[in-house]
Amino acid sequence: MLKRVLFNEDHEAFRSMVRRFIEKEIAPFHADWEESGIVPRELWLKAGAAGMLCCTVPEKYGGAAADYLFDVVVFEEIARLGYSGPGFLIHCDLVATYIASFGTEDQKARWLPKMVTGEAIGSLGMTEPHAGSDLKAIRTKAVRDGDDYVISGQKVFISNGQLCDVIVLATKTDSSAGAKGVTLFLVDTRLPGFRRGKNLKKLGMKAQDTSELFFDEVRVPATAMVGEEGKGFDLMMTKLAQERLAQAIRSATVAETVVDYTVEYTTQRKAFGKTIGDFQNTQFKLAELQTEAVVGRQMVDRCIAAFIAGELDAIDAAMAKMWLSNMHCKVVDECLQLFGGWGYMWEYPIARAYADARIVKIAGGSIEVMKHIIGRHMFSALKPRKEASPGHVGINPT
Repeated sequence: MLKRVLFNEDHEAFRSMVRRFIEKEIAPFHADWEESGIVPRELWLKAGAAGMLCCTVPEKYGGAAADYLFDVVVFEEIARLGYSGPGFLIHCDLVATYIASFGTEDQKARWLPKMVTGEAIGSLGMTEPHAGSDLKAIRTKAVRDGDDYVISGQKVFISNGQLCDVIVLATKTDSSAGAKGVTLFLVDTRLPGFRRGKNLKKLGMKAQDTSELFFDEVRVPATAMVGEEGKGFDLMMTKLAQERLAQAIRSATVAETVVDYTVEYTTQRKAFGKTIGDFQNTQFKLAELQTEAVVGRQMVDRCIAAFIAGELDAIDAAMAKMWLSNMHCKVVDECLQLFGGWGYMWEYPIARAYADARIVKIAGGSIEVMKHIIGRHMFSALKPRKEASPGHVGINPT
């Protein structure tokens, strides 16, 4: 196995602490949270006190000003132990990042300290019934009225929706301008006119609350705008690579873990007088899946390093997200097969991993959108040569 080189002793000491926290504060209760579809707010406060939330937030806003790898450790350890709740990734990697990157000083001072402690839970309000991966098609409107904007519309599939205190909300301030009409706002969920819909029942990720959100003439001050009017789509595009990297990080970790406990299971389970692991088919299949998991890990770690260096572009992130998502689903599916009927039982981690896996081909941009992004980039480099014969396309090496 290739050794990971990203993490130093401080990261690994933090990882040990995170594992102890998960074993004490999450593991004993997670099955109940899957039944109820939500985790208690108290868990967020405990995670904040342990220093697990928004690790990269500057010290002036209550954070540790740590490097991105500390956030990665939290995401990996929750994924490694197979827990779908709570939605720390959305809160830390997306909402806090939007505020820290694009927020005003007042916005940062108001929200970031509370997000670090877990007092305020963040959510990202982008997806709508008629707009998923195509974010410029959103219909939620924000209409200027004096010093305020009045927001009306609906969001769906919103993680942390039942608990959130602040939403980075995508709206249309100009419905005729397409992407240039998108504007972001920070919406305080205590405002009149905001309403949470039902906590949606999902195929997987059952302990993470996911909601419909409704905005009925919610009046927000103009100072709640994130960035400039009409620049929201551009801001969202700058963070998509980070969001897709986070998805890939989770996929790499889950694939490794699933292969490990499938090897353990097949060395114990017997059939026809020997263990399942003694059969050549089992060994060949797990050798293939282990290799894919190792390849995926190397790709993800390289992308993490590129992101930290400010060099991860949208194409690399799309390729990582696409490949790791497909690999993730393949690994859990083929490992479940080796468990036989027991793999279909919810009490077995492989069953929960299988249910939780399917969303990775959708969340953060569907696989089809990733292919479109990658393919469009590839073909944009193709330019006809003047000397090319009719019906052929020449490739300009520059």
